[in-house]
Amino acid sequence: MPRPTTVSGAGPLPLATPEEVAAYLGVPVKTLYQWRHRRTGPTVHKVGRHLRYRWPEVDAWLDE
Repeated sequence: MPRPTTVSGAGPLPLATPEEVAAYLGVPVKTLYQWRHRRTGPTVHKVGRHLRYRWPEVDAWLDE
């Protein structure tokens, strides 16, 4: 699943859901939750009661 590059062609990238990041990385969603618990993997942010990822942070984590 390709990740979005912009919102409507302009502006910041949208926040990604765990499902979107899992599909992008090719791992199960459960793995993202395990990584969060172990404090590994891409940085995750809580928005209300939801977990969200910033695409640049996901890419930076991949580049490490």
